[in-house]
Formats: sequence, C-alpha cells, structure tokens
Amino acid sequence: MFFYYICDIIKINQYKYNNKIMVEKELDKQLKSILKGAEDVLILDELKILLAESIKSDKPLNIKLGLDPTAPDIHLGHMVVLTKLRQFQDLGHNATLIIGDYTARIGDPTGRSILRPSLSPEKIEENAKTYMKQAFKIIDESRTTVVKNSIWLEPLKFSEVLNITSRFTIARMLERDDFKKRFSGNLPITIMEFLYPLMQAYDSVAIRADVELGGTDQKFNLLMGRELQKEFGQKPQIAITMPILVGTDGSQKMSKSLGNYIGVNENPDEIYGKIMSIPDTVMIDYYNLLTNLSKKEISDIQVSIKDEGLNPVVVKRKLAYMIVERLYNKDFAKEAESNFNKIFKEKSIPDDVSEYIINKDDYPLGKIKITTFLSKTKLCSSNAEAKRLVEQGGLKIDGKKVSDINFELSLNDINFKVIQRGKRHFLKVIVK
Repeated sequence: MFFYYICDIIKINQYKYNNKIMVEKELDKQLKSILKGAEDVLILDELKILLAESIKSDKPLNIKLGLDPTAPDIHLGHMVVLTKLRQFQDLGHNATLIIGDYTARIGDPTGRSILRPSLSPEKIEENAKTYMKQAFKIIDESRTTVVKNSIWLEPLKFSEVLNITSRFTIARMLERDDFKKRFSGNLPITIMEFLYPLMQAYDSVAIRADVELGGTDQKFNLLMGRELQKEFGQKPQIAITMPILVGTDGSQKMSKSLGNYIGVNENPDEIYGKIMSIPDTVMIDYYNLLTNLSKKEISDIQVSIKDEGLNPVVVKRKLAYMIVERLYNKDFAKEAESNFNKIFKEKSIPDDVSEYIINKDDYPLGKIKITTFLSKTKLCSSNAEAKRLVEQGGLKIDGKKVSDINFELSLNDINFKVIQRGKRHFLKVIVK
C-alpha cells in the first residue's frame, strides 16, 4: 500500500514538473512574439504574470486596440500596430477592436498644434466601413470583436463625466508633451481636448482590457487607461507601444499629407514598387514591424548583408513580396514581382496596362498638348506637375523620352501607344 502511495506522489510531482516546463516554454514563446519590434512594455513584469496566468488557466487575454476613423484609408504605418494585434490573435488571445466613432468627434490631439476640425457622424460611419475592410486584410476577422465606443460613451450622464474628470488634475494633463508645448507656446487648448484621453481611458474600463496597443505617440493615453482602471477597481492594463514607421523617404513619419505613405488598399504593383523604393537603412525596421519573421531570422538577414555581401536589393525584394502576399495573396505577389522585373530588369512594359480612350471628335485639330493630356488622364495632378515631369525627363512614349513641354500628341500616331510616367505608371492610349 505504501509503495502505491509513493508512486502516486511521484506521478503527481512529475505532472506538476512537466506542467511547469510546459508553461515556461509557452511563456517564452509568447514573450518573444509579443516583444518583437515593441518599443516599450508598461509594465513587463506584470505582463509576464498576466501571460503565465492565462496559460495556466487556458483563459485568453483581452487585447484592446482603438482606431478613430478620421480618414477613409489606412497605410503601412497603421499596419504596425495591427500586425502586433494579429500576433496576439495567433497566440490564442482575444482581440477587441474599438471603433472610436465617439472619440472621433473630438479627434485625437496627439501631435496637434491646433484643434482638429470636427467630422459629421455620417462621415465617421463612412470612414469606419473602409477602415474595417482594410484592417481585416491584416487581422483575423473571425477572431475579432468590433465595437463602437459610442455604445458606452454616449449614454454617460453629466454626473458620471464629472466623476471621471475629478480623478485627474490639470497638472497631470499638462504632462502630456503636445499639451505642454501648446501651453508654453501660448497656443489654445480646449477643455474638450482634455476629455479625449479620458474617453479613450474609459474605453479600457468598459471592455476590461488586459492589454492595450498603440504607437509611441499614444503612451500618455494608454497610461491614462491604466490609471482609470485602478480608480474603478479593475486590474490595470498592460500598455504596449510600437515604434512609428518612417515613410518611403526614410526620414519622416509615414503620412498621407507628406506623400511618403504606402496604402494597404493600393494595387499590388504599386505596393511592391514603393517598398522597393525605400532606403536600405530602414529596410530592417520594415521587417521587424511588418512581418512575422523571428528576431533570429531578421538577424540572419542583417548578418548576410553585412558579412556575406548579400545584395540589399535581394532582401528588399523578399520584403516587398511578403507584404504584398500578406495584403493580397501569393498569386498577386508573384504577379507584382514579375511586373517589377519587366519594368526594371527587362525594361519592358507590364502585361496589364490601363487603357485611356480618346474620342477623335473631341479634338478637331487632331492634336492634344502633352501637359494637358497628362493632367486630363490623372497621370499628373495638374498642368504644373505635368510640366515638371516632362522637364525632369520623367515621361516616355513607347519607351522614348519626351522632354519638350510644348510637345503635342497626334491622334493619328498615338493609337495603342503606351505613355509612361516615371518608372511604374503606364497608360495605353486608344483612339476612337
């Protein structure tokens, strides 16, 4: 009897030991994935405890990401934090995507020197639909809970708003860098803007977030969520911030207004070509922030470039292929790669070129000035841009450069010819 009792104790201890090893291995795996590319984790020790508890209990964490639909499109800069959310999903955790339809009425004051223009509810709703469609190219729709924060923010009574605001001081709000700069520069700050971080913080309370993700510029807002959860008797969320992705210019934050962005909804050829145009110096950052390659795999790429003489162009091609494949699929990635090769390696024209139809009856003289044609076809945004393009040698007709801004296209000669703007934009002219 005693022998069997000892055997049972050994089995129990062995089970506990094996279970402990399993938890440690899984914890190590999850931490490696979560910390890859992250700028900061507040607080790392708390995250380790939270993950360990999640693994032991087999209860997934609630990961929060808020998006304000202040514009209709998202670009690879947004993809950074969405990629981190997808990594949490792949580790088995729950993703809660908050559509800030209510916070968007104020607009995030982060980095702003003036008050944002207000958006109508209709415009916010319209933007939200396109946001979702594009976001689901990156995250798993089937494992994402999408909720609008107007559900809990709109019904708040004024007494409840006062209760929330009473928990923070003006001095605390002025710790925020952009508020501090505006205050010291005698630039106006509205009381409404002070409410924005409190509203975002209340989102965390409403959904009981375990982890909130955001860019480094969102650190203050994420910490406010931690503080408000404490005030409401909840376990404070872990704040994970991601670096800001630089644009195709290699120096400034990716932004539509700066024209250095790569939209997630752009066609595969455009995405591939733009990735190939980024400076070599930021290529590894793109690998870290936009792909699921491990730190070791990315480190091996760096070593191959530095010590083994691997051409960075080869590495950049792989990056472009991976991003197009992720946003579309393998077939689109192969086609984009093939079209890029035709343009840059074989110096030929892609198979799939858009057509522009000219009605001969609209031009009694049978001619059209090249700058007018470029702006009319949207190859250039204006006559001024068209003039610059021609003067700088960026225009070709059937492979022959045109540098005279007074050049006129003859409708008798232009039929089925290809107009090329720069390296990646082609248009076949059809005369009818």
